[in-house]
Order: sequence, then C-alpha cells, then structure tokens
Amino acid sequence: MLPKTKLNRINELSHLAKTTGLTKAQKEEQQALRKEYLSTFRSAFKNQLHSVKVVDEKGSDVTPQKLKDSKAQKQTRLH
Repeated sequence: MLPKTKLNRINELSHLAKTTGLTKAQKEEQQALRKEYLSTFRSAFKNQLHSVKVVDEKGSDVTPQKLKDSKAQKQTRLH
C-alpha cells in the first residue's frame, strides 16, 4: 500500500485537475503517482489471488490452471 501522504497527494492533484487545471510538472507528478499506485495495487491483488483455492460443491479443487501455474511460478522464484 502506498503511504498516506502519496494517496493524499493523488487526491489533491485530482481535485486541482477538476477545478483549476494542472501545470505540466503537476501532470507529470500525477502520472508518476498513478503508475506507482497501480503497480502497488496489482502486486497486492496478485498476492491475494495466490492465496485463493477454488473448490466445487463436491470438495474438488477446480482452481483455474492459469492461477495454479502462477502460484507455482511464484514458489520457484522464492526458492
């Protein structure tokens, strides 16, 4: 998760963009902060997905193969 100060700055820049507009430097800062936010969000989301196991009514593992492969790939990178 991004620090609270960066999240606040993203919100400030968004508000400025809607009201008075942004300078070129502020637009670049906004893009960099958005990119960092999305990268952090995606990483956290992938970590959350790696803890998921899908089971049907009969108790059989029906986790999609793509997710299983991703979990296995993560494990090999860690070891």
